[in-house]
Amino acid sequence: MGRLIKLLLASICVAFLAVKWTSPGFDAESLRGARVLVTGASTGIGEQIAYHYARYGAQIVITARREKVLQQVSEKCLSLGAQKALYIAGDMASESDPDKVVDFALAKLGGLDYLVLNHIGSSPFSMWDGDVEHTRWLMKVNFFSYVQMAWKALDSLEQSKGSLVIVSSVLGKMPAPFVAPYTSTKFALNGFFGALQHELSMKKSNVSISICTLGLIDTDSAMEKIRGIIDAKPYPATEAALNIIITGATRQLELYYPWSTYIMNLSKDWFPSTTGKKTCFFLVYLK
Repeated sequence: MGRLIKLLLASICVAFLAVKWTSPGFDAESLRGARVLVTGASTGIGEQIAYHYARYGAQIVITARREKVLQQVSEKCLSLGAQKALYIAGDMASESDPDKVVDFALAKLGGLDYLVLNHIGSSPFSMWDGDVEHTRWLMKVNFFSYVQMAWKALDSLEQSKGSLVIVSSVLGKMPAPFVAPYTSTKFALNGFFGALQHELSMKKSNVSISICTLGLIDTDSAMEKIRGIIDAKPYPATEAALNIIITGATRQLELYYPWSTYIMNLSKDWFPSTTGKKTCFFLVYLK
């Protein structure tokens, strides 16, 4: 059995590398002047995404809740080479702010080439205590606002042959303890935008959708939640951000970062009795 497992894992690694080698090449120059909206961009992965787009000379609108921090990030984007770097504060639990943010970006940039949806709401790392209101609120932030913003931007992305980039988590592929509300929102994201990928393809749409599945990333929020609980190697937010941008620019359907998340996703079907209890819990949590 041990030899069979090793053979299977080796075969998967070879297949994964083959897919990577045959993926479309990334042309950094294609992002010069690109019109980009990035959500959740005040810290963590979203902030790093904004900085990478800035280095490529894109026109950027960033959003999050804290206006003062957004101003600082936008100023750094300009210093890194962004053609434009604008910001608008928004609460993604609001009924109106998701639309307001997209309208602002469309008005200021004259359209969109990339919509990168990355924001998340805060959720405790603990057993679910029956707090239905928190779960409902988190679903508004982590899921419904994504759907709302995607729909609002879809016509512009259609005109520009643009890309919609969804930042998700390996916990949207396999459940784990202590994150029931969070993982439910990520499952919803994967289901909805996975289905929308098929529908746009059936309609021969110009819009591509990239779903990015991330493992443990060294953002401040993730590290704070797992400190003293999980001892695992996190991966750098700046590298995750760059992989997300490349995936959207090359119009790939999905990204697994780090690559081990791909193996873990497959293993849930082969070894269901151990995946959720051990592998997922100890190796990955949030983004």
